[in-house]
Amino acid sequence: MEKTEGRAEGRKANQLRKYSCTRNPLGRAHGSARWEQGDTVVAAAVYGPRPGTRKGENPEKASIEVVWKPRTGQSGRQEKEYEMTLKRTLQSICLLTVHPNTTTSVILQVMSDDGSLLPCAINASCAALAFAGVPLKHLAVAIGCGVLENGDVILDTSKAEEKQLKSFAHLVFPNSSKSVDLKESQQKDGQSERGLITSITHGVMSEEDYFNCIERGLAASSRISDFLRTTLQKHTPDYL
Repeated sequence: MEKTEGRAEGRKANQLRKYSCTRNPLGRAHGSARWEQGDTVVAAAVYGPRPGTRKGENPEKASIEVVWKPRTGQSGRQEKEYEMTLKRTLQSICLLTVHPNTTTSVILQVMSDDGSLLPCAINASCAALAFAGVPLKHLAVAIGCGVLENGDVILDTSKAEEKQLKSFAHLVFPNSSKSVDLKESQQKDGQSERGLITSITHGVMSEEDYFNCIERGLAASSRISDFLRTTLQKHTPDYL
């Protein structure tokens, strides 16, 4: 599939919008990142680890706290779902046994939303964690895949395109089989290295559509993965 009719700026079905990552734009955070993907912009700030965990958390492991701040207005049900997804995703890539009985907070601020907001926020969070020096099993990259009424799959959907979708999938893939923790560089997480870290779907999606999304998403995620790895090597060469 070379081109899907009606895509903004004549993008091909598998073509991503221009993306960029700014290192530590927020001076008071222990680490932060501003991730731009087209006109979708999210800033992520990491604070901690600080002593103690919330009630119900395992004190023998570190805890990840996620706070989602919308561009305008109050947080609602959608924002709470985003927080839960981000927490599960980030906990799966962090080495939680390195700093037990501590809490690391990740604050997301939506600055502009032109589609594929959750993948953009996940990419911002992963970069911010790395810039903060949080021990990680590996990095992760997220991609949004949309299925049109005619069955075509398009990647990195804009806000206007999302209104035309019959279903979509937000997918998170490991970006490397290498650990990025200095002390436990040999530790592997075979299951997540070989497959999906997170998969969120919405709408009517056949099995064929879903696996088509995974195939196309995985291929596209490698481009973001290479970009993220290069960005981190510029600033934190000991990590990779």
